[in-house]
Amino acid sequence: MKAFVVDRYGRKNGIRAGEMPDPELREDDVLIQIHAAGVNPLDSKIRDGEFKLILPYRLPLILGNDLAGTIVRVGSHVRRLKPGDEVYARAPKDRIGTFAEFIAITEDAVALKPKALSMEEAASIPLVGLTAWQALVERAQLKKGQKVLIHAGSGGVGTFAIQLAKHLGATVATTASAANAGLMKQLGADIVIDYRKDDFAAVLKDYDVVLDTQGGKTLEKSLQVLKSGGKLIGIAGPPDPEFARQMGAAWFLRAAMHLLSYRIRKAARRRNVDYSFLFMRADGDQLSQIAGLFDSAAIKPVIDRIFPFESTREALAYVETGRAKGKVVIKIR
Repeated sequence: MKAFVVDRYGRKNGIRAGEMPDPELREDDVLIQIHAAGVNPLDSKIRDGEFKLILPYRLPLILGNDLAGTIVRVGSHVRRLKPGDEVYARAPKDRIGTFAEFIAITEDAVALKPKALSMEEAASIPLVGLTAWQALVERAQLKKGQKVLIHAGSGGVGTFAIQLAKHLGATVATTASAANAGLMKQLGADIVIDYRKDDFAAVLKDYDVVLDTQGGKTLEKSLQVLKSGGKLIGIAGPPDPEFARQMGAAWFLRAAMHLLSYRIRKAARRRNVDYSFLFMRADGDQLSQIAGLFDSAAIKPVIDRIFPFESTREALAYVETGRAKGKVVIKIR
């Protein structure tokens, strides 16, 4: 099958188009013919080797983390799905490879595609949708009447998270450029702060939740807007000891993550705020619930560009510019 492959880690090595063996089907797997794949900043980070210590992939590696497509075959233990089903999924972290014509993944990572969405629209959802769901619903337990700040509202995670938070009944603030303020309001943001001109920490206070996608100084400054007992959830790091435990990391990696996150955890404790790092996981049941939000028109997809399969390298480069509004998608079939 045709695929885009990483042979060696590092930006300068990039990815190549090539032929790879068809996936092997295990008894709990479904084999999916991929119609479209979402492109995420995570793809570049994996290509560059940023996760090679905690996600030790075997090279050559097919890149790509989320997809929409049609099931063509199922394993002997599969009961919920069948050939012909139109599905979408975030591939489990140890079995990625959606920049390809086919993929085999476990049934429990897969959900029926939202009926209201095209394959390209559905492929834009799994990674960002699960990230927002696991941050706001599962971890923050965001409730009606609470206040949430979502950084980088015009990005893939941001455009979904704003809509989800509004659907849950929260007051939503976000940071974005002035040029994207109109889009942020359309998606449901109550307050849009121009990150180039205004200091969000000087404008906002007594927030219940912050979802940070930036890390660094933005993460640290976010503590200032939270009320006592608030929750700061970061998806850009630094990883915390709980994440290391969940990953089953070796002792030296656990020690490294403890040190990396010590400063922000200490600062959070001083303010009686909870800091946690989120690396989202594949979850077909959650994707089924997310599909219902699209079919009821509670949330809509936001897609910046759709690239043809042969332009996968260009799609990845475009995402790396950080200028995409919403998601970038590769049309494979």
